[in-house]
Amino acid sequence: MGTRKEIGQLPPEADLARADSLAREIFSDVANKWAFLIIEFLGQGTMRFSELRNEIGGISHKMLAQNLRMLERNGLVERTIHATVPPRVDYTLTDAGDDLRRVVDGMCGWTQRHLRHIEASRNGFREPPAD
Repeated sequence: MGTRKEIGQLPPEADLARADSLAREIFSDVANKWAFLIIEFLGQGTMRFSELRNEIGGISHKMLAQNLRMLERNGLVERTIHATVPPRVDYTLTDAGDDLRRVVDGMCGWTQRHLRHIEASRNGFREPPAD
């Protein structure tokens, strides 16, 4: 993201500073731990629902389904239904989803590089007294 002057030159739907912008809505959708993990795992290749659920520790069936639908609605994940008995459904990243995966990879790398620093800061943090 650029400076405020650059943001002000964006069309209203792309301006994250505006509460009514589509960009803020999209950012809110994809900026959650489950979406990041789904994107990260699908970046390794096409997967079935059950494979994703087995790979992502702690995600419920409902939360995985909700996040996959949201990612599909935003054009980041493509769902393919195969006409087999029982039906087989595969999920894969679109080009836009793969582009976002590179950003997620950067965030994962940042977390790994700074994990010890953040952990030490959290351990040393003391809540200020209540006013």
